[in-house]
Amino acid sequence: MSGSSGEQAPAYRSILSISDEAARVQALNEHLSTRSYVRGYSLSQADVDAFRQLSAPPADTRLFHVARWFRHIEAILGGPCARGEPCGRQASKSRRGQPQWSPPAGSPPCKLRLYNSLTRNKDVFIPQHGKKVTWYCCGPTVYDASHMGHARSYISFDILRRVLRDYFGYDVFYCMNITDVDDKIIKRARQNYLFEEYREKQPRAAQLLEDVHAALKLFSVKLQETTDPDKKHMLERIQHTVQLAAEPLERAMQNDLPAEVADSCAEVLLEEAKDLLSDWLDSTLGSEVTDNSIFSKLPKFWEEEFHKDMEALNVLPPDVLTRVSEYVPEIVNFVQKIVDNGYGYASNGSVYFDTVKFASSERHSYGKLVPEAVGDQKALQEGEGDLSISADRLSEKRSPNDFALWKASKPGEPSWPCPWGKGRPGWHIECSAMAGTLLGASMDIHGGGFDLRFPHHDNELAQSEAYFENDCWVRYFLHTGHLTIAGCKMSKSLKNFITIKDALKKHSARQLRLAFLMHSWKDTLDYSSNTMESALQYEKFMNEFFLNVKDLLRAPVDISGRFEKWEDEETELNKSFYDKKAAVHEALCDNVDTRTVLEEMRALVSQCNLYMATRKAARRRPNRALLESIALYLTRMLKIFGAIEEESSLGFPVRGPGTSPDLESTVMPYLQVLSEFREGVRKIAREQKVPEVLQLSDALRDDILPELGVRLEDHEGLPTVVKLGDREALLREREEKRRVEEEKRKKKEEAARIKQEQEAAKLAKMKIPPSEMFLSESDKYSKFDENGLPTHDVDGKELSKGQAKKVKKLYEAQEKRHKEYLQMAQNGSLK
Repeated sequence: MSGSSGEQAPAYRSILSISDEAARVQALNEHLSTRSYVRGYSLSQADVDAFRQLSAPPADTRLFHVARWFRHIEAILGGPCARGEPCGRQASKSRRGQPQWSPPAGSPPCKLRLYNSLTRNKDVFIPQHGKKVTWYCCGPTVYDASHMGHARSYISFDILRRVLRDYFGYDVFYCMNITDVDDKIIKRARQNYLFEEYREKQPRAAQLLEDVHAALKLFSVKLQETTDPDKKHMLERIQHTVQLAAEPLERAMQNDLPAEVADSCAEVLLEEAKDLLSDWLDSTLGSEVTDNSIFSKLPKFWEEEFHKDMEALNVLPPDVLTRVSEYVPEIVNFVQKIVDNGYGYASNGSVYFDTVKFASSERHSYGKLVPEAVGDQKALQEGEGDLSISADRLSEKRSPNDFALWKASKPGEPSWPCPWGKGRPGWHIECSAMAGTLLGASMDIHGGGFDLRFPHHDNELAQSEAYFENDCWVRYFLHTGHLTIAGCKMSKSLKNFITIKDALKKHSARQLRLAFLMHSWKDTLDYSSNTMESALQYEKFMNEFFLNVKDLLRAPVDISGRFEKWEDEETELNKSFYDKKAAVHEALCDNVDTRTVLEEMRALVSQCNLYMATRKAARRRPNRALLESIALYLTRMLKIFGAIEEESSLGFPVRGPGTSPDLESTVMPYLQVLSEFREGVRKIAREQKVPEVLQLSDALRDDILPELGVRLEDHEGLPTVVKLGDREALLREREEKRRVEEEKRKKKEEAARIKQEQEAAKLAKMKIPPSEMFLSESDKYSKFDENGLPTHDVDGKELSKGQAKKVKKLYEAQEKRHKEYLQMAQNGSLK
């Protein structure tokens, strides 16, 4: 610095003595130009006094030395001083403090709400232990093939489980049971065992006929007792089928036909009458079946099939799977404690739950889920099972509403030892004991189908809360909606019973899942051709977007080229992207509303498609980084929903037949080379005018590659797009394209034919000389003049002036046409 601040005082006094302000500021500026400006310079009183005369920096840019020092001193002193007022000097090392910071107002976070059957409301989901969620799901009773009703429940719960785990970040502990001890299983196992024994004995034709007639007699009683019209119709159909199958064998025996003919008729009858004979054999011999292994063989087989079906549907396996047959000791202890707590009683070797005692307790409530159904004897008896509703069993109860915790086994039923004699678990107690053993006195979520609410789940709640002496065994009860088939209840009697394996023959697991995602998990879902067509169209719509983005990302570009300047279109699309993400989050918080989520995703893709189309029309490539971000987000959401397998990084994975790795990453480099080679050949063929080569390249695109699951899309002025897809879908697209082209060709040919006929008719009309045009109309006219013009009508009456004028006009028009025809003939232009 040129001098200390104290040395400047005489100079300042000389300057401040100048009376004219403009001259004073000019002199101050010249003086300051000789001093070095140093940030952090310590101020003297002379400096402060000199600048106290100024209320603001000079506007004249030539006086920049004064302006710079003014701002420097103002910053140190904390603000300007009014002229003539003392300025409080700060310490030489002081600095201006940071202004006070205020956080943004923000918006309240969206909370997850689930529809809770215990309240019939959407309740805020609050797990009992931080992020850990304990969840028990009622599994299947394994005595037959899994059907679409099972798929409705287990796919829906799989979606909910994945969303809670992978989107909301909960640590989900998911338990599910297998009911392998049940009245239906016992009866079906006995029937299968007895029928196979009967078949192995190879009964003679006469014996078979006699047994079938006995079975028909028993079946008729069952038919008369049936009141449900659909079931009655089914039974009548079975009866008629068996009666028809018996007639050939009866005729063979009456006519003493050869043994091989009778044996063939007997084999047909045996197969057709299987259900009737099985029921009849069980009614007569069922009590003699005593081997417990007979009752485990059937559920073991169908459990294996169930797991295969779930794997095929991409349903995650449970963290823990429990089987009733493996938890009998725990069930016995559970029942015993309920009795000890005063809510159960033994009766004739069985143990029943005392609903009256439980309901009268101040700490408990019976029928929490469906209180209006309490006392519904039909529903209660269905819950007890076909083998447990005999008159003697019902008489063992203190109240008709009481239900079995433990059933004394009758002859022909599996049994386990217990304090009340040999018996087997009741249906409702199974889940309570197994869930209580694993999850304790209170779980976060319990799930099952809508039809299980009463009596099954209400009875589960009652007996579990009787065991734990609490009122909160389940915090949130989730029930999936019914499934109908084309608007009707699924039923074998209606011939609309669809197994999971049958459904997977028509549609992929992803397509079925998308159909479920397009409906609320708690509402009725109608499985129909319209429902599945909507799912197929959604899958195709999303897949086309993914394929377009993949093609864009395959284009070679250097690292810096990946980041392009954003213009208004990109900014607008990005804003929409974040708006849609927010809308998706709100929908998921609202009872996991996947239907709205899919619609928001569809809208986002539509905006992307419009953006890409606009860029394509302008011969400009879209912003790859933005589209990749959107595609990755959509992929992540579909992965969370279980609609995309884990190994796919972007979009739906493409696999070859019987392969598990991602086929796309393996073959796409080769296909890209093929596409570029083809494009080069087409360019040369166009330049050299070689149509045969162009036809071959079109055949490669239209006929050969679709057979391999490859689609090429040619765009004028742009590189060919290569897409891998499902072979069958591409072949269907090809056939549809050919069908449309064929229709267009036929329409074109028809239009040409009509035009040709019209031209021929026109020429034929032009060919007629005007003198002959009216002569053939004898039904209108009777006399003509020398030029062929009519003079009298068919009745011999002379034409009026108006009529004569009209025919004369027609004559002149034909005369003109005929002359044109003769001219064309002379010129040789007639076809």
